[in-house]
Amino acid sequence: MNFIKRLLLVCFLCLISTKIKAQNITVDDSKTAESLVKNVLINSSCINIATVQASGNPASTGASYASFSSGTSGFPFSTGIVLSTSASKNAQGPYIEADSKGFTNSQWKGDNDLNKALNNAVSTQATVLEFDFVALTNSISFNYIFASNEYQTYYPCVYSDGFAFLIKEAGTTEDYKNLAVLPDSTVPVASTTVHTKIDPVIVSGQSFDGCEAINENFFNGYNTELSPINYAGQTTVMNARTNVIPNRTYHLKLVIADDPTGQFNSAVFIQGGSFVSLVDFGADRTLANNNPACFGETITLNTQLDNIQYDFKWFKQDATNNYVEIPSQVSSTYNVQSAGNYKVEATLKGTSCVSTGQIKIEYATEITSANTSLLQCDDDTDGITIFNLTKVNEIVKNNASEILNKGYYESLADAQSKTNPILKPEQYTNKTLDQIVFARIENQYGCFTAAEVTLKVSNTTIPDQNPIATCDGDDKQDGLYQFDLAAEVTPQVSTGLPATLVFNYYLNTNDALNDANKLPNIFKNTVAFSQIIYAKATNGADCFDIVPITLVVNTFDPPDFQDETKFLCKGDEITLNVANGFASYLWNTGSTDTFIEVNVAGDYSVVVTDANGCQKTKKFKVILSEPALITEAIIKDFSGIDNSVLLQYSGVGNYEFSLDGNVFQNDPLFTGVKAGIYNAIARDKNGCGLSNSFLLYVVDYPRFFTPNGDGYNDLWFITNIDHLPDYKIYIFDRYGKFLKQMDQNSIGWNGIYNSQQLPADDYWFTLQFVDGKNVKGHFSLKR
Repeated sequence: MNFIKRLLLVCFLCLISTKIKAQNITVDDSKTAESLVKNVLINSSCINIATVQASGNPASTGASYASFSSGTSGFPFSTGIVLSTSASKNAQGPYIEADSKGFTNSQWKGDNDLNKALNNAVSTQATVLEFDFVALTNSISFNYIFASNEYQTYYPCVYSDGFAFLIKEAGTTEDYKNLAVLPDSTVPVASTTVHTKIDPVIVSGQSFDGCEAINENFFNGYNTELSPINYAGQTTVMNARTNVIPNRTYHLKLVIADDPTGQFNSAVFIQGGSFVSLVDFGADRTLANNNPACFGETITLNTQLDNIQYDFKWFKQDATNNYVEIPSQVSSTYNVQSAGNYKVEATLKGTSCVSTGQIKIEYATEITSANTSLLQCDDDTDGITIFNLTKVNEIVKNNASEILNKGYYESLADAQSKTNPILKPEQYTNKTLDQIVFARIENQYGCFTAAEVTLKVSNTTIPDQNPIATCDGDDKQDGLYQFDLAAEVTPQVSTGLPATLVFNYYLNTNDALNDANKLPNIFKNTVAFSQIIYAKATNGADCFDIVPITLVVNTFDPPDFQDETKFLCKGDEITLNVANGFASYLWNTGSTDTFIEVNVAGDYSVVVTDANGCQKTKKFKVILSEPALITEAIIKDFSGIDNSVLLQYSGVGNYEFSLDGNVFQNDPLFTGVKAGIYNAIARDKNGCGLSNSFLLYVVDYPRFFTPNGDGYNDLWFITNIDHLPDYKIYIFDRYGKFLKQMDQNSIGWNGIYNSQQLPADDYWFTLQFVDGKNVKGHFSLKR
């Protein structure tokens, strides 16, 4: 039983091994170079092969050129040729990353033609398969895939092995042309020109920069251990093609080589049987390719083959996608006049060589144009004037935004050939009356048509216009002011004219004719007092007429018209007046006289108008004033030179103040006031009179006295203290000894204490009022 289990396990493993092996390509390196070209690469009776040569791996490890078969692996090519930078057997899958570095062989040299084709690159370990051929039609084509072990880590940012498919006419010294390039370019296919985005990496402790993706759409992807080929990554299926001259001998050199490092090998796989000779009609003429045929255009398909040597059949694809032969079409050319997929079969007479060619043709939609006329004004009635042809840009192309204007021409032939365009269509001077010029209009594909534009001179006129006046409405009466042309000028000019007219304004007729330097709607004249501008009336693109308009700016600057401020005493009335002689007056009170009487404070104004209708406004500000009422005096006394009086008052006037009725000041605060009796008053500066008289007392004590019996300053007492509340005064010497007491009935102190004269010295006093106020100070007794 155990024996049977082991036997089944062995069989199962063998089946797995067989299946895995069948999923890889197989490489046969035993075929000769001639067999590879004639039996694998080319399967066409329309190509004759001669002089096949090959070179490659000099080592005994196996040829570097061989045939391959995909088996059941799913590799895109079922059979083909592989050219490698190592033994071709190494191309067999699966991909083994650990063995991908490859090897170098110093005896295996590079290829100079490849170096030159890749801009003098340096190569090693080159494999070459080359041969002469003659194609019986005008084009050859074959498919290939480039695979490389350099599709790892950061290498595609820096390194790539090189390969090329080099062709030239045999026996000539002309340079080779490389067919292994990216579509519609001369960029060689390589791992450095086709890869995804590569991030920065660290390899063996060293950092390497990444790089952005380039031509990523041609990269098929990275391989794994399940890959049918032993390379890290490969391109998509690429196509190499070129035009040739039938029956001429060409030399084709298929070459691949390592870069100077000689490591990380690469290979190119060429699809078996894909090398064919075709009839090439060029790229499909489609909307997607941006090159469709133009509406109504006849496209001639030319095989470039001889009618005597070949038989031709032409086909067009029907609605079921089958090609149906076009009857009676047996020439080497066919004229296409409708969209569709077309095919030709060209059979070389007496042979089995049948070459085919296909092309898809689509047509752009018709460009609809419109002939039109352009009407322009003539400033001197000679029938010759300046036209702005660009005004009909939208008209001639029926306002189709996708259609392009490609210039104006004096003849239809020039418009069709796109030669001798009118260089300044916005300033074109006609040659004759009713001259016709031609507008060339194109679609995005370069298809075109021409529209006629008839240049006509307007014979309509606008009547002469009266001057249009305004008043200089700013503070500077210099005769310069703005006009609202649409509101002030257009209504007059347009009177009696068609409602469809549009008016624009210019400084001169030349600008009007050229639609240059159009004036803004709010226009401030540049010539003081009177200036002529020109109104141009247009109807769509057509000029109706050009007429001069005189703009007049009237000034009005009456003398002594400044704003005033007047003062109105409470209970009085004042007169506000302006000069006589104006056309009209209007006060904001409604009065139309030259003056008004007012008895209420406020803002008043009068608008005066002159004979031209210009107005000027004068403003009066009437301010109420009245005599003040002094209500209180805040007195600071007993302070010597710091005595002060602050008057408290009410009233709406502007006042000045006095303590003696003679000297006035603006401030109600008086400082440095001497002791005394005062009658304070306030005076209205606006002439509305005096206030009430306010009696006040400023009291102070003498700072010294001299009791020497001379009758002058013999007593120490406080002047005017009898006008104050009852009080008591206490006098002390410097040691605080009480010496004297006085009240409102005392006449003063004579410096005697206990019938003895006190010595000259400083003495102190305390003044106590019955209302609780205390004043302390000191004075000197002098002998």
